[in-house]
Amino acid sequence: MPLLIYEIAYALWFILPAYVANAFPVIFGGGLAIDMGRKFSDGKPIFGSHKTFRGFAAGLIAGVLTSLVQTIALQSKMLSDFVLPFEFNVLVGSMIALGALVGDLVHSFVKRRLGLVEGSPLPVADQLDFVLGAILFSLPFSLSPLPLFTVVLVLVITPPIHLLTNFLAYLLGVKKTPW
Repeated sequence: MPLLIYEIAYALWFILPAYVANAFPVIFGGGLAIDMGRKFSDGKPIFGSHKTFRGFAAGLIAGVLTSLVQTIALQSKMLSDFVLPFEFNVLVGSMIALGALVGDLVHSFVKRRLGLVEGSPLPVADQLDFVLGAILFSLPFSLSPLPLFTVVLVLVITPPIHLLTNFLAYLLGVKKTPW
């Protein structure tokens, strides 16, 4: 059992910049939409009004700062016994944050193509879009491969964490929908 706790800790450590980057646009978003109100060739919004420059920038800055704090913590005496089974540094963490935001944009693009209005649910995809982007963006920048078990754990633990945090944000009035 203790080994599983370590594996979950590794998975959470890896994906933390993505979690932070994905949450900050909800809190600090608004303003000019990334697609600037333009429509795609199908006549539907490219991303929608909820994907804004301010939200993207807030998420990226928060994710990069998170990875910086993580990297400093790993180099400190406080976490000297915490040895990750993969490479983690500011560059990798920053790419995880950027990948999360791009994954969310791709997801919004797909949802608009499917005719889903902003805020409508697309189960499973809503919970894993940013995680898949984070994993894909991290791959070229990590000198050691991410263990498959870590990837699986991230994919398993993220949906319930995502649903719980979204529900809490809804209860606090930060989000309009509980998903």
